[in-house]
This record gives sequence, structure tokens and C-alpha cells, in this order.
Amino acid sequence: MPEDLFVAINDKTARVVVLGLGYVGLPVACLFAEAGFPVVGIRRSQEKVDMINSGTCPIEGKEPGLAELVEQTVAAGRFQATTDYAACREAQIVLIAVETPVDPATRKPGYAALRGALTDLAHNLSPGTLVIIESTIAPRTMETVVQPMLEEISGLRVNEGLYLVNCPERVMPGKLLLNIRSCHRVVGGTSPEAAELAIRFYQNLVQADLDPVDCLTAELVKTMENAYRDVQIAFANEMALLCEDMGADVWQVRDLVNKSPFRQMHLPGAGVGGHCIPKDPWLLIANAHDGFEPRLIPTARAINDGMPLHMLDLTRDALQAAGLDVADARVAVLGYAYLENSDDTRNSPSKALIQRLGELGTEVVVHDPWVPGYQGDLLERIDGCDAAVVMVKHEEYVSLDLGALAEALRTPILIDGRRVYEAADAASAGLTYRGVGQAVRQA
Repeated sequence: MPEDLFVAINDKTARVVVLGLGYVGLPVACLFAEAGFPVVGIRRSQEKVDMINSGTCPIEGKEPGLAELVEQTVAAGRFQATTDYAACREAQIVLIAVETPVDPATRKPGYAALRGALTDLAHNLSPGTLVIIESTIAPRTMETVVQPMLEEISGLRVNEGLYLVNCPERVMPGKLLLNIRSCHRVVGGTSPEAAELAIRFYQNLVQADLDPVDCLTAELVKTMENAYRDVQIAFANEMALLCEDMGADVWQVRDLVNKSPFRQMHLPGAGVGGHCIPKDPWLLIANAHDGFEPRLIPTARAINDGMPLHMLDLTRDALQAAGLDVADARVAVLGYAYLENSDDTRNSPSKALIQRLGELGTEVVVHDPWVPGYQGDLLERIDGCDAAVVMVKHEEYVSLDLGALAEALRTPILIDGRRVYEAADAASAGLTYRGVGQAVRQA
């Protein structure tokens, strides 16, 4: 155990640098600053850096406590942001929380941001630093990408002058601070000493188990848990399609299935979005050997990716029943974020729906109370539309007066992708209703 770093962690004098100040890096940086550590965050956007240094949180949406925490830690002088990687020279602990997407064509990891961060860090890395990768990465990335790059560029050696750990984040927009504090973490170290250092560090924040493992196990745990969720959601979606085909209500079926012991059928819906679930299953299998042929994961991905297009099918069917062609219609898409009460649009299912509607010649109107460019009065925005397609369960939509919605629409059609409304209530308001997994209801 490197005693100097252990003492600095224990005394909260260890100088911390966080690379990436997005949905993961910003709350992590602020929480360590609140805990008493001196923290510098690095982000490439000067505009965002200036916002943070003024005490303004660049993340919108309903994110309890985050804006106040940014303001407080900046005002206390414990947290500041910069674009300059020279700040890493004084760091004793560096956390990397940059995006790790997959290439849409090859479905292989797209590590441009990670490689860029590693390169800039390695040029400014001091001996004895603890480097923690919080980004979600494909299994064996620590071994084949992270460690070789840091060693080659810095000249340091892992577990000699450099301590390297993979501790994948576990957060969801809307619950960022809560998740960081309360969710269990796996701490994958290149050595037991490195894992122990990271555990001592995270104990200042995390109020749940911190399990020391090797790097490969940590990489597998994070990608596998999101692949599990993707598969479960795909099952729910396929059952919704089956119930529609057979004239049943998937929501009633689901409630009754889940009364049976050890069953927990997930929620069906208009599609799966966000930075994690659509990509992590591909990361999980990205480095598998050629002899391994995954079947379940690609199938689940295809089902979930197809749900926004199923929303199009529901919309087209309802329009045709009203004597309208989708190419001649004006359609309102309600919700552009991927998650309720969030401004996070990464891999939003609404994008796929909007793109396909545009290709068909449909005039599309988009509303989202949290996403800049799509905000404004909902009823004014959808006035004169032939259908309203609900893609996100924002609170504003939950409290929407269905009678007022019917009056604002030129053709009173409601397509519900998240079971925001009851079919009977929509019909009572004079709306033709289509919902994922539900039998057709006419006004």
C-alpha cells in the first residue's frame, strides 16, 4: 500500500481530477468536493467550463440537489473546472468519466473520447497517481487499451509508479446523486493494493458495498447487468406485441404474471434509450473470441430498436382508420429525451421515430418540456396536428387534460408509448387511442 496516497485519502488532502464533466463526472466531482477533497474537473467545452465556474449547473432536467451542489462546492473553493490537462500534473487521483459509445455500423466500441483522455492524461501523469476508469467499457479494455496507452505514453508502469482501477459508474439521470451514494460498486484493480486504495477513496461517498475484484470481472459485471436489463425489456416488448396481436392487454397480463413467485416482467414501451442500455450489450460481446456466437443479445437489441417503428405502425393505423395517409398528416411527438423529466437525449427512441416520419413525408412537430428547442406551451405547439404520439412519461404529460388535448388536435388521435393514460379515459375525452400492448379503442 503506497502510504503517502493512503494518508492523503484518509486526510482528504488528495488532489482529485475528474476527466469529463457530464452526467457522471460532474456529480462525482461535486460529491468528492463536498466530502472535503480539492477537486478539479476537466471538460473540453469552454462554455460549459465557464458555466460551472460561475456556479451554474449545465445539466438540466429534474435532478434533485445537483444544481445546489455545484453552486455550493464552487463557492466554497473546493471545486473548479478547466479545459487544461496540465491540472493532471498535480493530481494524486484521476477519475475518467468520458463517453464510450459503439459504432452504429460495426457495433464495436468507439473509444475516441477515451483514447483522447488517456493520451492527454498520460502526457501529464505524475508517479504514484491512482487512475480510475468510471466509464463503461468492453471486457478486456483495461488490459488491451487503457494500461498499454498509459504505460507507453507516460513511461510509468502499472503497480510500480501507477495504480490503475476500473470502477464502473451506476447512475441514471434523475437520480444521479442518489445513485452515486447508494448503489453498490465493483472495484476492479490491477492489483489488490490498487483496489484497496480505490475502496478507501470511494468510502467517502458510497454508502453501499464496494467489492474488490480484478479488472475483467468489473468490466463484465457492468456490461452484463445492462445486457440483462435489455433482454428483460425485449421480452416485455415482445409480449406487448403478442398481446396486441391477440387482442389482450399486456399491462393486465404483466400484473398477473408478476404475482407469481420469482417473476418480475419489465415494462414494455416505445423503445430503449440512454447512453448505457442500447450500447452496453454490444460492449459485453465486443471482444469475445470468434468461436462465440451470441444469439440472445442481438435478438433483444433488434426487438428494442424496433419499438419506435412500431409506434409508427400504431400511428399509421390510427390515421388510416380516420381516413388519413401518414404522408399527408401533421404528427406531434411528445418527448425527445430518452427518460422522463430529463434533458438527456442520448439514443432517444424519439429520434428514430421522427426520422422515419420525415422520410415518409409527414410533418412532424416535437415538444419536450426539458429539451431546449422543443420547449413551450404544449397545446399551442400541437394545435392542428392529426395525432399526438407520447414517447416519454414526463410529468407534464401525466397531468395533461385529455379533453384539452382532443380540442387542440385537428384529428383526435392519441398514441401512447408509455402507458401514460388509461384507454378508457382517452376514449371518454373523445380520443382515438392506441397504446403499446393494448387492444384498439375507438372514441
